[in-house]
Amino acid sequence: MTARTVRGAARATVAAALITGVAACSTPGAGAGAGAGAGGAGADTVVVGIATEPESLSPLLGYGKDGNSKIFDGLLTHDADMKLKPALAEALPEVSADGRTYSFALRRGVKFSDGAPFSAKDVVFTYRTILDAGTNNASKTELDAIEAVEAKDENTVVFTLKYPYAPFAERTVLPIAPEHIAGGQDVNSGDFTTRPVGTGPYVLVGWSKGEKLSFKANPGYWGGEPAVRKFTMAVIKDDDVRATRLRSGELDGAVLPPNLAAGFAKDTTRRTYAAKTFDYRNVTLPTHHKVTGDLAVRQALDIAVDRTAMVDKLLEGAGRPAFGPVPTDSQWFTAGTERRHDLDRARTILDDAGWKAGEDGIRAKDGVRASFPLWYTSGDKIRQDHALAFASDARKAGIEVKAEAGTWEVIEPRMKTEAVLAGGGSPADPDFDQYLLLTSSLGGDGFNNMARYDDPAVDAALAEGRRSADPAVRKAAYDTVQRRLAQNPGYVFLTHIDHLYVVNDRWDGPGTQVEPHDHGLGAGPWWNVENWKPKQK
Repeated sequence: MTARTVRGAARATVAAALITGVAACSTPGAGAGAGAGAGGAGADTVVVGIATEPESLSPLLGYGKDGNSKIFDGLLTHDADMKLKPALAEALPEVSADGRTYSFALRRGVKFSDGAPFSAKDVVFTYRTILDAGTNNASKTELDAIEAVEAKDENTVVFTLKYPYAPFAERTVLPIAPEHIAGGQDVNSGDFTTRPVGTGPYVLVGWSKGEKLSFKANPGYWGGEPAVRKFTMAVIKDDDVRATRLRSGELDGAVLPPNLAAGFAKDTTRRTYAAKTFDYRNVTLPTHHKVTGDLAVRQALDIAVDRTAMVDKLLEGAGRPAFGPVPTDSQWFTAGTERRHDLDRARTILDDAGWKAGEDGIRAKDGVRASFPLWYTSGDKIRQDHALAFASDARKAGIEVKAEAGTWEVIEPRMKTEAVLAGGGSPADPDFDQYLLLTSSLGGDGFNNMARYDDPAVDAALAEGRRSADPAVRKAAYDTVQRRLAQNPGYVFLTHIDHLYVVNDRWDGPGTQVEPHDHGLGAGPWWNVENWKPKQK
């Protein structure tokens, strides 16, 4: 198991605060949910609290692309240790010697939840539709390597790649959509986006946006009908409210920040799970802004920030300093790219570049004041804390950062020229993170490359990293990317955070994987809820 289970210690406190963060109130442990299920429901019912919900439930638009989609299955899936294993495929793929052909033999007898048979044509339909120019899938560049996908027969699918894309098998955890339903609708706006049908362990029975998603077990699931027959995800954006509803027994589990998770530390009826992640928080430094577009400003901010203090004080130790999208304990991390907190050096960089301090301590150059806003999403305590800490550190160097809260509807139109406290991270492969984040061709493409970062050396290294099947060549390419980020930062990476969950201790099966940035629906101890069994008393 890649994550560890934590019972009520300081470590739990740390991790919990990390994910959300607010003060816990009443006495832990007396919740009604400790017995027969949230709200007094039966032992086959689970209700969990999550902080966010997807915009769409269609895999054609990106839902579930990292796996664990509940409604759907991919050709492959991940086990607890993040190793690939068969799902809709009956075995791992056969790969040609040149790394350009992947052949999948499909599991026979699988049906969609409406009773229609699954076959190779659904796989072909899914991948071809995602790659179609008219499909609004922001992640389609992750499938850029595909040259063709063909059904050799009803039970065999063959992918031909343009180049030997090393992590391609990781992309086949992508959920498969039914052609007989989704193929007859507008891919971007049809009913399938909110009323999906898949081959997965659960069937969606209701979605009240902003409130909850309700699922029931799929009795015809090829892996066997789940013991948890009713599964509900309550969308609760406020951390305090989530903790209160967990304590009252309305929830069986919830994602919580360290300080709130700590309130359950002595509760013998619940367990706290801390998941290691690739989930980072960073500050975008848009090149289209007259202050953040200055290389000297970016370099100064990158070393003015005290990352260790953020981990210790904001995350209570439940995380690590971040120097790029790759965590320092990953095999892909480039040793020597750690940035030491050096306020004196930051000031010198700004002095040498002509940014001179005014009477109020804020610098200016050529009549331009070293000041810019930093947006973070309303109600997100972790982002708010990071934004305020970053602003405090920046001010010590003579740069004024004005932290502003807003919804994504407010923030998105401003992303071209104004900084954002953003997040990201994917554990599957370095290409998944770094390409979308840094390649200049995706500058300003929604949430891809929000800083509009443009470095030819990085572009070349990213292309080499995704086009080579040689691990040594790939490692050298991503080393180049990380070294260039240290020299020419387009973002200031702050922390990698752990995810904390508190869950009623009445099932066998909960555990955690190494998690991506996105967590809630597909991650958390319920990543494998279809395999949970009630504990024997």
